[in-house]
Amino acid sequence: MFERYQGGEQAILVHVDFQESDKADNQAQVAEFVELVTSAGIKVDELLTTRRNAPHKKFFVGTGIADQLKELVSAHQAEVLLFNHNLSPAQERNIEALCKCRVVDRIGLILDIFAQRASTYEGKLQVELAQLKHLSTRLIRGWTHLERQKGGIGLRGPGETQLETDRRLLRGRIDSIEGRLKKVSKQREQGRRARKRTELATVSVVGYTNAGKSTLFNTLTNADVYAQDQLFATLDPTLRRLEVAPAQDIILADTVGFIRDLPHDLVAAFRATLEETQQADLLLIIVDVADPQWQQKLSAVQQVLAEIGADKVPAIIVKNKMDLLENSDLSVTVGENDLVESVPISANTGQGLDELKQAIAQHLRKERITGKLTLPPEAARVRGLLFDLKAILSEKYLEEGHIELEIDVPLSDWRRLQQKVAMDLDNYLSE
Repeated sequence: MFERYQGGEQAILVHVDFQESDKADNQAQVAEFVELVTSAGIKVDELLTTRRNAPHKKFFVGTGIADQLKELVSAHQAEVLLFNHNLSPAQERNIEALCKCRVVDRIGLILDIFAQRASTYEGKLQVELAQLKHLSTRLIRGWTHLERQKGGIGLRGPGETQLETDRRLLRGRIDSIEGRLKKVSKQREQGRRARKRTELATVSVVGYTNAGKSTLFNTLTNADVYAQDQLFATLDPTLRRLEVAPAQDIILADTVGFIRDLPHDLVAAFRATLEETQQADLLLIIVDVADPQWQQKLSAVQQVLAEIGADKVPAIIVKNKMDLLENSDLSVTVGENDLVESVPISANTGQGLDELKQAIAQHLRKERITGKLTLPPEAARVRGLLFDLKAILSEKYLEEGHIELEIDVPLSDWRRLQQKVAMDLDNYLSE
């Protein structure tokens, strides 16, 4: 019989350096691991690092280090062992049996942080779904006592084992949550269709966790989204309207942060949320340029975007935290199509935000009518309708009652306006 230990908030951390990783990358992984643990509110008793060519089949870390972990757990009275790696169910069981304490791998740790952060109905459903999918893999070999058939009056003899019962109940709960999340996905799709009818483009803020996405979102929109110097501060997407240029509004969406080796169950569970990224008209990929590992983290974000099918969405790389760099030679970069590819900013100080708005407006201005509209006196009504659309940038009165208007208006609004006034306004438009 094997019962799992309850765990707690006092932990010993374990990280294995594998030969294919360089020293700087290993140090970055350890630092990120410690930050993850801190974000979970766990007290660290000790950090043990070791080096191997490949994981040990039974203990992942090898028998010698496993015995050392047993001694450390006993010496510190630790309640949990946290691994910065994904363990098999058998490896978890073997280490728990040896060290007499709870063992949690990287996926379990991330899921625990998500469970703490989830605040909305949708967020809680998504986290529970990810946890149940992760748990379902642990029912195979990790809990040997569940293979026994149920005992007691009316339960002896042939029939369902406890393991089979748990699998069935787990599958039923997963199906129930997935059904609810499908309804959430439909509601989000209805919201997106409504935004498209009003011709409002959606710009999704994505990036590595703790890169400054929520801080930028709050600065641009004057919102009060929870923003802290911790991993996965944001779970639930928040949408706000933002004017990026005169008469040009967008919907800005703040999303969950990415991380290297993001659990696939988590990606699947948060599919309804990540659809905001897939269906966006433009992505702002936020990177923390004060982090020496920012290029590797950018690659990790791009990898996750490819996994969720959002790698084809046009993107601007936003190089955040410029105020933390002493010698900054970063500048706005423009691609071959004359569209901005990257913008340096500081979400804290506001540096570069005007340039960022201009870059967003430039990317989204493809389907807009811009130029000078010269109206005769009898078409004065058009001027009022254009003011209602916030489409007039400037105006000038000419001879004989004519008015010259500098306009910037969505193509769809322009077409509706021509139908409303029954005029071919293209004849009055010049560049």
